[in-house]
Amino acid sequence: MNPVELARIRNIAEYELERKTWRPQMMALKDRRRVRVGGHVTFLFENRETVRYQIQEMLRIERIVEPEAVRHELDSYNELIPRRGELSASLLIEYESEPERAVALHELLGLENHVWLAVEGEPPSSARFDTRQISTERLSAVQYVKFPLTPEQRARWRDGVRILIDHPQYQAEQALTAEQLEELGRDFE
Repeated sequence: MNPVELARIRNIAEYELERKTWRPQMMALKDRRRVRVGGHVTFLFENRETVRYQIQEMLRIERIVEPEAVRHELDSYNELIPRRGELSASLLIEYESEPERAVALHELLGLENHVWLAVEGEPPSSARFDTRQISTERLSAVQYVKFPLTPEQRARWRDGVRILIDHPQYQAEQALTAEQLEELGRDFE
């Protein structure tokens, strides 16, 4: 999947006008690409449009207008776009209270070795975490992960897919719905 190009980024004023109609479409797209695994982990699978939306929102919220700063945001968020043969997601660790979240983020150290994507009939793929989000004391509540898929996994994608977490402090799994299989399958077709 190609990165978002600078020419596709609107200035803040243009984006404000576009946002009124584009935001509801993007929320619907993100809903189709969101997978909740257990009670506290959500994967938001990224593509070029979700990344472009995130860039536009960041520029809007932070009032970023300087060309160098815009380019920095573009370069940073383009890392989330899946490359050929892989899926990419923002993994969100969600707890209601700050004290509970702080404890969980410490207890979930090592999560990067316990997240899998399993395509029916094929060996599971281990998630590749962005190690910049991990410290030796606690995780960040937002992680960026990629799932490399073999040609066999891509060919059998519609047979069924589950996301598995087998961390000692958090075990859960979730099968993707038919709608999610269809939506995410477009990322590598």
